[in-house]
Amino acid sequence: MLIFFVVACGDRNNMVAPQPQIVRSVVATQVEYASRDFAALTTADDAVTLAFKISGRVQDIPVAKGMAVKKGQLLAELDKRDVELQVDAAQAALREAESRLERARRLLQHSAISEQEVESIENAVAQAESQYKNSLDLLNDTHILAPFAGVVERTYVDAFQRVSSGENIVRIVNPISTTVGFTAPEDLVSQLSLPTTHFTVEFDAWRGVRFDAVIKSFARTSSDALGFPVSLRLVNVDTAQYRISPGMTCVATVTTPERDKRAVVVPLTAIYAPVGDGDYVWIIDKESRVYRSRVELGSLTGDSDVVVLRGIKPGERVVSAGVYHLTDGEVVRIEEN
Repeated sequence: MLIFFVVACGDRNNMVAPQPQIVRSVVATQVEYASRDFAALTTADDAVTLAFKISGRVQDIPVAKGMAVKKGQLLAELDKRDVELQVDAAQAALREAESRLERARRLLQHSAISEQEVESIENAVAQAESQYKNSLDLLNDTHILAPFAGVVERTYVDAFQRVSSGENIVRIVNPISTTVGFTAPEDLVSQLSLPTTHFTVEFDAWRGVRFDAVIKSFARTSSDALGFPVSLRLVNVDTAQYRISPGMTCVATVTTPERDKRAVVVPLTAIYAPVGDGDYVWIIDKESRVYRSRVELGSLTGDSDVVVLRGIKPGERVVSAGVYHLTDGEVVRIEEN
């Protein structure tokens, strides 16, 4: 009995108290500006689908998809023989009318014709001249020329095919783009045009390089309930170093002033979210004890932070790593950075 008592006392004296868990922490800081990222895509600055103004048979389409074209280059041509016949006929009618007018004026000098008859012939000449000019315009309309330098995105018809006026023939786009499009949620639309809102764009092709942008246009209505289309225009881009073309993927970052002065920002890793039980953080008091606090989350900011609207006060220290291994009132040891 004496031996057992001595051994038992010795075991109690050798028991070691559990060590507090080591956690990382951050101080919640007040949010002055909130940044939100959106998947975006570059679109063409200049793009146009061209058509003939008259009907006819396609004589030639000397371009193909992907071909670079210069301003004024021929893109498509109609068979112009019928139009040329109209031009010749209109020109002959004009010459005949001008000849009649010349004879009428000579007769008027000898009082062999009335002034009213001369005026009637003058009107006929003006009408013939108008018809001749219209026929020349029709002749010009048998050609489609590139309105700007670009790249052929698509051709819609083949040579020798009959087409109607206004039917799509060819589409060209500007290969250099400074326009970025994305879809914004409803709560952001009212802040897009504010002078305090700032835009930047980062392309997948050039990670780490941010391009400044300004608002170009945005829709104030959403027809498909998926968001509001927004267009940005890149500024001060070195096109010699960064060749940005339509269809490139990127991330548009919208930075706006935080209107709620109680909002703070913490890392995403500080959020404790047990299944089906809301969102929490662990607040560390002055005695290094942790207490769970329910929070209301706002928007993500950047890649790794989140805005907290309620549940944390600016200046409070919260656990930023190891949040799923703590209990209320537990003493922790803060890892020094």
